[in-house]
Amino acid sequence: MALPGAMSAGISGLTAHMDALNVVGNNVATANTQGYKPGRVTFKESIYSTQSAGSAGTATVGGTNPQQIGYGVGIGTIDMDMSSQSLDSTGRGMDCAIQGDGFFLVGDKTHDIDSMDALKGLTLTRVGNFEFRDGYLTDGQGNVVYGFITRSNGDAPGTTPGDKRSTDLVPCRRLMKSSYPNSKGVAVYVGVDDQTGANVCPDNDPAATVDGFVDLENSSIDKSGKITGTNKDTGDPVVVGCIALGSVENLNGVLHTEGPYYTAGNAAGDIRVGTPGNSVTGNLRNDKITDGNNVVDPDSALAEGSGATLVTGFLEASGTDLAAEFANMIIYQRGYQANTRIVTVTDTMLEELVNMRRSEMELPISPTPPGVGGLGRGGRLDD
Repeated sequence: MALPGAMSAGISGLTAHMDALNVVGNNVATANTQGYKPGRVTFKESIYSTQSAGSAGTATVGGTNPQQIGYGVGIGTIDMDMSSQSLDSTGRGMDCAIQGDGFFLVGDKTHDIDSMDALKGLTLTRVGNFEFRDGYLTDGQGNVVYGFITRSNGDAPGTTPGDKRSTDLVPCRRLMKSSYPNSKGVAVYVGVDDQTGANVCPDNDPAATVDGFVDLENSSIDKSGKITGTNKDTGDPVVVGCIALGSVENLNGVLHTEGPYYTAGNAAGDIRVGTPGNSVTGNLRNDKITDGNNVVDPDSALAEGSGATLVTGFLEASGTDLAAEFANMIIYQRGYQANTRIVTVTDTMLEELVNMRRSEMELPISPTPPGVGGLGRGGRLDD
């Protein structure tokens, strides 16, 4: 490798170590950010120049090994440590942290999960700072939390809660309150459309007599993700539903967007949906998601056996280990300084070569001494 090659290798080292320092800097800056997953850097060698491919031995001589010169270094991977972290106590009954693998699923109010592909339109997060806003369960950024709402005993909306929740994955929202004279203020539970499997919400059903959302007090979320509260008008206990959890095939394949949010791109694989502690079972959309042959899609089965539960009154802490980050910072700083030296030395050597060549070109041409043969007239040599 010539001198320009050595400089190129040094510059690649500067770039790679600066990128690594940028990752460390971000990890340190977010050391107190709930739910943050720290980045991790690995390096890889750059392409090699083969001077000799090597040879096998013969009857008279031994073989030779390959001779190769590398051209520097680059970033191999920048991935995230997605493991569960310690928990920060908040004391709020609506705050919850996931103990185990999985993500909360958030999105907007209108996203319809009518197929397995539609799950990719939801956003993933590990930060469960939840509260009810305008009737909907939302996170700290106003994104609506998805889950399974308690259904009535019958298919049509009614006032009697059933023993199970609908498996139609929808935005979690408070139940509607009845405006019927004999049951005024009582929670009206959702029904299920037998043809589509979608929830039949009372406020969209002409047959239901409702007047806005139930006023809840003492709202809380338990370890199974069940959302409960007390009907302020009647004093009755109300079960809103259950928070859903999503999991992916490759945790390191999720794409960090901004804040505590991720999307499940192609590298992450498919999203599977379940609930904490497997508190809701069955198939998504109440068995109405099919595989194209009018058969229930097996992938729509709610995931079981994940073992993830919720810890209420806590949020997941940042995954940054400051001691490890400071150690990495020193290592990358030393690497950067060493590559700076390579570039400086190479630049000095190139400058010396240029000056040497310039000196040769500027040497004066000595005149021909008298009596020494030279070119005469007509280009002939003088005697």
